[in-house]
Amino acid sequence: MKNGLYVGASAEYIERYSQNSADLSLIGKGGTSEVMIQKISKGSSAFVEPGDIPESMEFFYLLEGNLSLQLEGEQKEVCEGGYFYTHHLTETIHFETTTDVRLLYFSTEPVFRYLSSTIRELSEISKEVEKKDVYTHGHSMRVKDYAIMIARKLNLSKERIENLTYASLFHDLGKIDIPDHILNKPGRLTDDEFKIIQTHPFEGIKYVEKTYYKNIAEIIHQHHERLDGSGYPRGLREDEILLEAKIIAVADTYDAMTTDRPYRQALSKEIALKELRNYSGLHYDYNIVNVFAKLILQNGF
Repeated sequence: MKNGLYVGASAEYIERYSQNSADLSLIGKGGTSEVMIQKISKGSSAFVEPGDIPESMEFFYLLEGNLSLQLEGEQKEVCEGGYFYTHHLTETIHFETTTDVRLLYFSTEPVFRYLSSTIRELSEISKEVEKKDVYTHGHSMRVKDYAIMIARKLNLSKERIENLTYASLFHDLGKIDIPDHILNKPGRLTDDEFKIIQTHPFEGIKYVEKTYYKNIAEIIHQHHERLDGSGYPRGLREDEILLEAKIIAVADTYDAMTTDRPYRQALSKEIALKELRNYSGLHYDYNIVNVFAKLILQNGF
């Protein structure tokens, strides 16, 4: 890449996913938009479903082969050099390949992430972490849900929300390297044990920094930093901390307080929010805490 220009060679791809009769290669990505090459074997059935965002568009250009579209009982043939696209799609479109097909596939919303082997592998590590830490089952999913709620209320861009989604899901990956007896210790940690716990943000980034999702590594690294410099691992302060990391800090702390831990029972949401407010401006961003508290009280979480 140079000056915003990306040049790829034949058969190059960012990431590839293959299963049964289909093969999908991610060849370009910018913001939330993705460009892919999709190969589907002859005689295969596939479909395009309405997305969560009606304004999204999916565009398919046939580089090779023929397929047959079915919509509302009608059948339409699309041949090599032809194309079809969806926008404000209201019902599922089914199609069948009458030959081996190769498609240029463009989407304004992330598609590949749902199939990505990298994401699946990171998700498996995250699940293993939750198996190790028996008191945090479902923690990463809840932190992700809270973080996205905050981000949307703060009007973050789609690209930043996507990065935040992954970072919040995988913020605790580094705990896979923490001994079980420390993670699940019912009593107070010793200084040495706490130093080991403090390594997990740094250890977590090694699982993503060599993947296409390396742009979330710094968010993961910073999620235990605090505004007054009392956090870890680097003691960053205020504007040195990424907004996304500040969001995860609030979501992570709230979920930790409102779930059972080895050393105490879950706190009520009212007490947890009071604690966040008490440390607002000191540990946590005032605006994020305020937005989050309103969302929790409005939605009854």
